[in-house]
Amino acid sequence: MILIVLNVIFCLAFLVFAYVNLNDVDAPLWVTIYMVAAICCGLAVFGKYFPTINIIAISFYLVYAIILFFAKDGVRDWILKYKKPSIVETMQAEKPYIEKTREFFGLLIISTALAIDFFCRIN
Repeated sequence: MILIVLNVIFCLAFLVFAYVNLNDVDAPLWVTIYMVAAICCGLAVFGKYFPTINIIAISFYLVYAIILFFAKDGVRDWILKYKKPSIVETMQAEKPYIEKTREFFGLLIISTALAIDFFCRIN
């Protein structure tokens, strides 16, 4: 029951995140990323589980997260070069590291949600 509730919450959250990204410069990428996660979590609510898709998605998201971590003005620079200033003060990504850092954490959230489904299959 807890997994069903978690999947409902994740599904709704990922749908909202996809919607918020519609006006972004890289909207096709991020709307797709969030919609794949929303669909996986939504299907899990109804007992439909596709472990291969989860593994492929998790792998893609984690590889992309690693790329964002080490990218110029990425998460590593946010920590070491910029000394971890707030990334949530405004919705506008005014500093160069904000967008990549937010995307990095979004990918970790998605990966965690899909990993929960992978390791705790809903029957």
